[in-house]
Amino acid sequence: MASMAILFTPHMTHINPRPVTLRRGRGGVSCGLIDPDGGRLVDLVVPGPLRDAKRREAASIPARVRLSRIDLEWVHVLSEGWASPLSGFMRETEFLQTLHFNSLRAADGSGSVVNMSVPIVLSIDDSQRRAVGGSDRVVLVGGSDDEPVAMLSNIEIYKHNKEERIARTWGTTAPGLPYVEETIAKAGHWLIGGDLEVIEPIKYNDGLDQYRLSPAQLREEFTRRNADAVFAFQLRNPVHNGHALLMTDTRQRLLEMGYKNPILLLHPLGGYTKADDVPLSWRMKQHEKVLEDGVLNPETTVVAIFPSPMHYAGPTEVQWHAKARINAGANFYIVGRDPAGMSHPVEKRDLYDADHGKKVLAMAPGLQKLNILPFKVAAYDKTQRKMAFFDPSRPQDFLFISSTKMRTLAKNRENPPDGFMCPGGWKVLVDYYDSLDHLEKDKKLRETVPA
Repeated sequence: MASMAILFTPHMTHINPRPVTLRRGRGGVSCGLIDPDGGRLVDLVVPGPLRDAKRREAASIPARVRLSRIDLEWVHVLSEGWASPLSGFMRETEFLQTLHFNSLRAADGSGSVVNMSVPIVLSIDDSQRRAVGGSDRVVLVGGSDDEPVAMLSNIEIYKHNKEERIARTWGTTAPGLPYVEETIAKAGHWLIGGDLEVIEPIKYNDGLDQYRLSPAQLREEFTRRNADAVFAFQLRNPVHNGHALLMTDTRQRLLEMGYKNPILLLHPLGGYTKADDVPLSWRMKQHEKVLEDGVLNPETTVVAIFPSPMHYAGPTEVQWHAKARINAGANFYIVGRDPAGMSHPVEKRDLYDADHGKKVLAMAPGLQKLNILPFKVAAYDKTQRKMAFFDPSRPQDFLFISSTKMRTLAKNRENPPDGFMCPGGWKVLVDYYDSLDHLEKDKKLRETVPA
């Protein structure tokens, strides 16, 4: 089986990765991608010819649960197999394994485990529970017209202990955690799990659906490109040249290790993000400019959207991010400082230790297929006027520009140092903050006009 590696900063012990398995096909040598968790990629979307019959079946089921936007994103995640081997929203045994072990036991009784660090659950309130009654099936509906999206069968309803869920997922119950405020605080006191059937592929019709490639589609694309290694890079911010340096240097290292055609999966998070993050549509425009300006090579880069919502749960959540990319066929994963972390919502400090994410990945249950490669921190080298790997022998020559600092510069229409980000990408970021200014001015103008 092919292995997956974690690439991170700064140095840690070097473990030589096992080679990717190659198979001989009609077109020559092609990549034997890493196996999905459970050995099979889950696909919960009803086949096209059966969808009309499934809609009629859904119309006959009286019990209904309305999906929020974030619920729909989780339906999307489950339907395409990102959470393989999960076959639907978690039942209580799966929920407890996730909370207490960050993993799920294999259903075949082998004793093996797969990683699963964040609960993928659906909440209902008391009135919805009463409406479900003794039924073993419910229809999940969305949109203003309550259009059936999916069916949940062989259901199980159990208590939603919010405090335990929050404490074990985030390591704190401090007020102000974005995902908690958006979803869990408003959620019902019950969770409903079961086997999921999604009537048709989830689409958002926002002009970005062409980027939402499923794990199966990504695997097809990597095979089409004859990739013999796939390295994934997730981010929820615009790409600056430090990111690009890390990605291009990763590819060079893989070439030096003997791989012939490593392919980069540039995989921005596309689900829920907190209010001060740059929205997905603007991030995708910026990523397009990075490719147009040649900062990354389009021939060796696949840009796609990862549909998962963001928890900001640090070392717990980064396991989910790595596990999901295994199911998409990536056998290398780049992780840097404080992955999936955030500032403490109350105190003036980071919520998580900046090094714990990468250390946890190296030890996480169910992620034994991961190998570790050392990388150095990238920063702006004032002597070379470009992003470079930090040299501790001359620290005075380096400038660290955080994501917060980057956003502040763009808001103030100030240019970063030359070589920090490609000009086209920076213009997109400035345009985004300009658009916010215009919206705020329009809002104030409307407020001054009496009704």
